Amino acid sequence: QVQLVESGGGLVQPGGSLRLSCAASGRIFSINAMGWYRQAPGKPRELVATITSGGSTNYADSVKGRFTISRDNAKNTVYLQMNSLKPEDTAVYYCNAAILSTAFALRDYWGQGTQVTVSS
Repeated sequence: QVQLVESGGGLVQPGGSLRLSCAASGRIFSINAMGWYRQAPGKPRELVATITSGGSTNYADSVKGRFTISRDNAKNTVYLQMNSLKPEDTAVYYCNAAILSTAFALRDYWGQGTQVTVSS
């Protein structure tokens, strides 16, 4: 079994910062791309940022210059540093990872989601 566990969400004022973490555990052989997605009420899930195993990153235009994705391969963990937060960043944030298990099955895994609320 493989699972992703997120942490770090919460309530923050506009202009504030939060750091999300997502740790993968279980029967992991290797992890390819990791990323963060978000879903606001009444809207479809959207990509926020992704990072490859080699460290190449990709960001949604709406978060470029404000959010930074990083990963610690030794800890099987991906992070999302969110600065200059805006009310429109309010959403449930989901971690995603393409994981090759020890049974050599490659598939996408999702975390349970963590709520980020930006409000004064």
